[in-house]
Amino acid sequence: MDWTAAVDGYCERVGPAFWAEPVNALTNLAFVFAALYMWPRVGGIGRWLCIVLFAIGVGSFLFHTFAQPWAGLADVLPILVFILIYIFAAKRDFWGLGRWASLGLTVLFVPYAVALTPVFGLVPGLGGSAGYAPVPLLIAIYAVLLRHRAPQTARGLAMGVGLLVLSLVARTLDAPLCGALPVGTHFLWHVLNAVMLGWMIEVWRRHMLARARAAR
Repeated sequence: MDWTAAVDGYCERVGPAFWAEPVNALTNLAFVFAALYMWPRVGGIGRWLCIVLFAIGVGSFLFHTFAQPWAGLADVLPILVFILIYIFAAKRDFWGLGRWASLGLTVLFVPYAVALTPVFGLVPGLGGSAGYAPVPLLIAIYAVLLRHRAPQTARGLAMGVGLLVLSLVARTLDAPLCGALPVGTHFLWHVLNAVMLGWMIEVWRRHMLARARAAR
C-alpha cells in the first residue's frame, strides 16, 4: 500500500490541497472542545476517554487535510480505542464485573463488529458507514438490558444511540447530496459525533456519581 497516495472520499474535497476540506477539517475542533469540556468533570477512566476523544479530533483533522492513508489510520484508530475503553468501563462500572472479565468481554467487540459489518453493508445506501453501524446496535442492547438495573444510565445510553444514528445519517448522505450541497454533510458527522461521544462520557460520569451516592 502507498501510505502517501491521495484519498478523495468526501464531497467537499475537490483537489489534493491541504485546505481542500476546510469545513470538514475545522469542525474537528468539536471533538477537542468536547474533550476539554469533559476533562475537569471526570476522573479515572473518564480522563482516558477524554484523551482519546481529543486524539479523535487530531486524527480526523489530519485525514481531512493531508488526505492520505496514513492519516486515515490516524483517523480511525482513536475511534476504535475509544469504543474499546468505553465497553470496558461499561462492563466494569455498569455491570459490576471484575477487571479481567470486563477485559475479556471487551475483546469480543472485534469479532462482533467484523461479523456484523458485512450484514450492515447489505443495507442500501449505507456504504462506508456500515463499519460503524454495529456500535449503535451494541449501545441499544446495553440500554435495553440496563433499563431495570440502572434506568437513568439506560436512558442516557438511548440518547447516545439517537445522536449516533443522526451522525451516521449525516455521514451517509455526504455523497448523495453532494450535487445539491457542495460542502457536503460530513462536517455534521463530526459535530454530532463529538456531542455524542462527550455525552457518552457524561453518561458514565452520572452513573458513577449515582453509584457513589447509593453506597453512602
